Amino acid sequence: MNKHEKIKLVEELAANAHVALNSVQFDGWILRFSEGHTGRANSISVIYPSSFDAEQKIPYCEEMYAKQNLPCIFKLTDGNEELNDILTKRGYQVVTPTDVCFWNISDINMPEGNIIFFDKAEKEWLSAYFKLEGFGEKQQNIYRRMIEKVFVNQKYVAIKENGEIIAVASLVSEGDQMLLHNVVVDKNQRGKGYGRKVCNALLAKAKECGIKTCWLQVVIDNVPAYKLYESIGFKKEYTYWYMRKKS
Repeated sequence: MNKHEKIKLVEELAANAHVALNSVQFDGWILRFSEGHTGRANSISVIYPSSFDAEQKIPYCEEMYAKQNLPCIFKLTDGNEELNDILTKRGYQVVTPTDVCFWNISDINMPEGNIIFFDKAEKEWLSAYFKLEGFGEKQQNIYRRMIEKVFVNQKYVAIKENGEIIAVASLVSEGDQMLLHNVVVDKNQRGKGYGRKVCNALLAKAKECGIKTCWLQVVIDNVPAYKLYESIGFKKEYTYWYMRKKS
């Protein structure tokens, strides 16, 4: 599998894990709309070949997002440098560069502690996730609708201390590969090892289920998270970034 094929495979799984409320197929590009909640679910994925010239396609995309009162945002990956240059000339700029990192799951033990697993996004897990993320009512409503559209295999984990959930994470998997995401720790409990513990718990459970490869997305300037994932063994495979017009 070459790099382009790997990127396509991962980006497809990411889209299956974080499903947009609505989408439009346009000559190899996928336009996603989710009422503004998250960049991935409100941007244009460019992972398939196109027949038409990009300069012809961009105005259509801009019009589609304007109709939804949303900014037109493109999600590019390594290999999209030509489109990156075209968008730059049209006044777009890079936003939130993110590395996609992989780890072949090796020896890992289930950590000790009050660790709870869920096979779906139960109310208890969702309530804790919303609280830890600081989601308002509108974000909660959108996220619930998005999570209902996820049909791939899922697993959720939470760590409790003194009867309260202080850390959560989740995974989605297809075959023997998984995406680790939604890793959040109570801001008052950070720096105490709970981030590592919640990741290790989910990775250990994944190994029990026969999953061999894990990957995740980490914003490049999120130094604490990057250091944690590198210490577990994750290594960068490629980068993606968003392009958005300067306001």
